[in-house]
Amino acid sequence: MQLKKQIPNFITLLNLFSGCIAVLFAVQGQLPLAAAFALLGIVFDFFDGLAARALQAYSELGLQLDSLADAVTSGVVPGIVMYQLLTRSFGQPFYIDSGNWQEAQVYTSFDISYVSFFGLCITLASAYRLAKFNIDTRQTDSFIGLPTPANTLLILSLPLILEYQPSAIVTSIIENKIVLLLITIISCYLLNAEIKLFALKFKTWGFKENAMRYVFLILCLGLLITLKFIAIPIIILLYIIFSAVYSFRNRGVVV
Repeated sequence: MQLKKQIPNFITLLNLFSGCIAVLFAVQGQLPLAAAFALLGIVFDFFDGLAARALQAYSELGLQLDSLADAVTSGVVPGIVMYQLLTRSFGQPFYIDSGNWQEAQVYTSFDISYVSFFGLCITLASAYRLAKFNIDTRQTDSFIGLPTPANTLLILSLPLILEYQPSAIVTSIIENKIVLLLITIISCYLLNAEIKLFALKFKTWGFKENAMRYVFLILCLGLLITLKFIAIPIIILLYIIFSAVYSFRNRGVVV
């Protein structure tokens, strides 16, 4: 019985393991690989909650462990990714990957703007949000502020778009210094804003009770199929808009 209750914690540790690998790739500037492992960690983060509910294996340890894992996968990783994007936008890449293990440890002469470190504010804002989430009793059936996994998907979509869906217009927007700094500021704000966002947790499968969730998921699927990675920022925006509409129409009703 005790072993069964450790299954969600094991899945959470897989989230942390994936996040650690993502950090290594992000530091090396291999952002698509960092995004892939961070995404894997987010998948594990989703399934540890499902496992805890299915096995009735809730625990204070699991809650704290989940936040610690998220602090890496959905905190450190997006912060480093934004740092790398800002570094590329302002000047030379910070990390030189020569293909040789010994030479690969050589760094540039820091001929970059220190403004790049501003991207790490995403890590700080994520950690603050996770700590606040653990003591906020209002966030049992909905979220206050953008969840860290959703914010991570937003940040990780940027290098994926540059890598797999490049175009002159999109690239010029994403690589723009001001745009990246604004995205960082907006990201930090949304993580800790007093904005009520609906959770994609289905207590029942009925359409009437979950109409907003079903419509949102169908739209997300359609956008991902047609726009691929470019759909992710649009989906995050839709998530906020849907939540605002839902909260306005159901004031006083738990979502």
